[in-house]
Amino acid sequence: MVFMMNQQCRKTKELPAMGMKRPMLALVTASILLAFAGTPVFAQVATTTSSKPATDLATTYSTFAGSDANATALVSGLRTGKSITLTSTSDATGTPASSTTFTPATSQLGYGNVNIALALAKAELTKLGITDPTPAQLEAALNGGSVTTSTGTTALPGVLQMRSEGQGWGVIAKTLGFNLGAVISASKTDKSAAAAERRADAGKGQRDVRVEKVNSNSGRPEKVERLAKVERPEKIERPERVERPERVERPERVERPERIERPKR
Repeated sequence: MVFMMNQQCRKTKELPAMGMKRPMLALVTASILLAFAGTPVFAQVATTTSSKPATDLATTYSTFAGSDANATALVSGLRTGKSITLTSTSDATGTPASSTTFTPATSQLGYGNVNIALALAKAELTKLGITDPTPAQLEAALNGGSVTTSTGTTALPGVLQMRSEGQGWGVIAKTLGFNLGAVISASKTDKSAAAAERRADAGKGQRDVRVEKVNSNSGRPEKVERLAKVERPEKIERPERVERPERVERPERVERPERIERPKR
């Protein structure tokens, strides 16, 4: 009896303690949730997602821009509307390195518009015979300016300048002497070629790793060659089919004699 009373007292004492622990547990849980809520998780995911188009565009126009850094600066600057700094290195002809900093004539552009702007600028410079433009020539193609080639000096209106004046991309392409659809198709081809080149480089690296792994396992016994495949015996030809005898012709049908007319009464 005494034992049962002691047990009942212990339970009675534990109930307030449990009641005190539950609010504390709820408070700690709420604090943890608030702490995680303050972390910019969604912003980080959005940034990671939006960086893929930027990376793809930078890869597509890296050769045209002169380097990966210049292509990244172009895409980032056109996307945000902030200043762009392009640099060039000295080449074999002794041309000194140079750099150009400019602010896009347009405000922030979507990645699709960034692609169109760079594609039109590339088409315009290529038309003048400039396939490896300098930072100054890139600025002129985008914001407007003059470029000098072996045939003389040409004033460029600037695709971004024309865009800032309210002109549509189709009108801009027509003014420059291009078909917008053809220019965009060419940019997609360049993008596919760049992606194929990246896949080829990645595949080459994987092949090198596999070769190195095979060489490292040179101590293993060589793989036993498969036995030569047994040739099947030649197919036995079937005997020629016996021809049926010719069908016997039936005798000609004997004609009945003419019917004798009865004598008239």
